[in-house]
Amino acid sequence: MEVVRIGIIGLGNMGSAHAKYLIENKVKGAVLAAVCDARTERLEWAAREFGNGVARFAGIEEMYASGTIDGVIICTPHYGHPAEAVAAFKHGLHVLTEKPAGVYTKQVREMNEAAAAAGKVFGIMYNQRTQPLYKKLRDLIRQGELGEIRRINWIITLWYRSQSYYDSGGWRATWAGEGGGVLINQSPHQLDLWQWVTGMMPKRLRAFCAFGKHRDIEVENEVTAYAEYENGATGVFITSACETPGTNRLEVVGDLGRMVIENDKLTFYRLRQSETEFNRTYKGGFGEPEVWKIDIPVEGQRGQHHLITQDWVNGILHGTPLIAPGEEGLKGLTLSNAMLLSAWTDEWAELPLDEDRFYGLLRQKIEASGAAKTTEEKTLDTTGSY
Repeated sequence: MEVVRIGIIGLGNMGSAHAKYLIENKVKGAVLAAVCDARTERLEWAAREFGNGVARFAGIEEMYASGTIDGVIICTPHYGHPAEAVAAFKHGLHVLTEKPAGVYTKQVREMNEAAAAAGKVFGIMYNQRTQPLYKKLRDLIRQGELGEIRRINWIITLWYRSQSYYDSGGWRATWAGEGGGVLINQSPHQLDLWQWVTGMMPKRLRAFCAFGKHRDIEVENEVTAYAEYENGATGVFITSACETPGTNRLEVVGDLGRMVIENDKLTFYRLRQSETEFNRTYKGGFGEPEVWKIDIPVEGQRGQHHLITQDWVNGILHGTPLIAPGEEGLKGLTLSNAMLLSAWTDEWAELPLDEDRFYGLLRQKIEASGAAKTTEEKTLDTTGSY
């Protein structure tokens, strides 16, 4: 194979954006070969934008069986991702799915098993993993510059959404339509990065969620979570879609200092002597290690979507390891599910997650939802807007 023929499912905001950069040849070794959407107006838009060189399908199975594509980018509502990916694997197609991997881990685990059995290249659109700031932070941590990790704090409240946003679609901010709120819709990238940059998943967490705070919606739009790790480290994750102005500050503390990402800068407060060593040897009463403030130089393109698509295509053509393997979508989703489970039960959520308990409670929310029909219950031929 010299060129990967790509099909896109769902021509909403993200599907349309992926299609445009493929048409503009921003991904080497790839062509946009087909698009799929159940809505006639979106297929008509594709005809005007891309011409007859890009095949158009109203049904997913029809596109999968057409022989016109080698891989698919899934850009449909959250519930549909796992089923659509499993169907693609059965047709021998490579898969790149938009985030989140799905709504509940039990469903995503089945998708991961299908990916492993198919032997196809499976990626997830965690484009923030290509963001130079987070790549640099991860690299420094992996090289031991911070020593043992002791605390991870992230305040990410840049997701302000008004009531008119939620009113723009009956499926928005409902358990049946989206399966969650700020955790599943706005913060999946940060939940992924929270564990990716450190390489650590918590052993348990306690979360407090506000559901419909200051908004007429069903789902969580404000979350504060506290996590504990096997090595004694702790973490705090705070996110909101109902406050403005927002904050985006990631802070990782280790035995050798503190690293902070804020305002598009990475700052390292480097201890001249490790805290452990200082504590063991210092006899002066009040005092602390000498600290150096270092502005870490960071270069490279921002975390654009086409970089992940390029990485996925490279994996198909050349067998190179992926920056964001699709199987790793399970990790961030586990954190999201655990936070909701803790809030629903008013208890600690232990990891590994009790997936059956979470799914049972989610089903209760879905059944009581104001949305008429869950995406999970729709046929594969219904795509909708992302």
